[in-house]
Amino acid sequence: MAELTRDQAHTIVATALKTGRERSLKPLAVAVYDARGALKAFEAEDGTSLKRGEIAMGKAYGAIALGVPSRTINAMAQERPHFVGALSTVVGGSLVPVPGGVLVRDGAGALVGAVGISGDTSDNDEIAAVAGIEAAGLKAETGA
Repeated sequence: MAELTRDQAHTIVATALKTGRERSLKPLAVAVYDARGALKAFEAEDGTSLKRGEIAMGKAYGAIALGVPSRTINAMAQERPHFVGALSTVVGGSLVPVPGGVLVRDGAGALVGAVGISGDTSDNDEIAAVAGIEAAGLKAETGA
């Protein structure tokens, strides 16, 4: 089984935050989970609002729990709001159905984790996540 390494997780966080600063985004919180749903790395910049960390975690954890990016979960919520509402209970409340939760795949396409970012617009959060994933030599799946 492919594994997301500690070094890759930290590269994702560092690059995502650097990307946020280069793009003048609002302060970001970045959460990286491995394929089994264990938190591998987390960092919140100074100035993030109170629950940004939990939102970032919910984007990533929801994506890994369902096996689809949070952008896809967002589309599901628009089509079947009651279903996605029920999923929050099933996954333990950690489900935020907006872009910014990106699946992470290795070179062979195996799922190795997910990244969730919160702080700016959902689209900008996703851009920072993709930058981090690519810097770690991995492939991002956004659902776009």
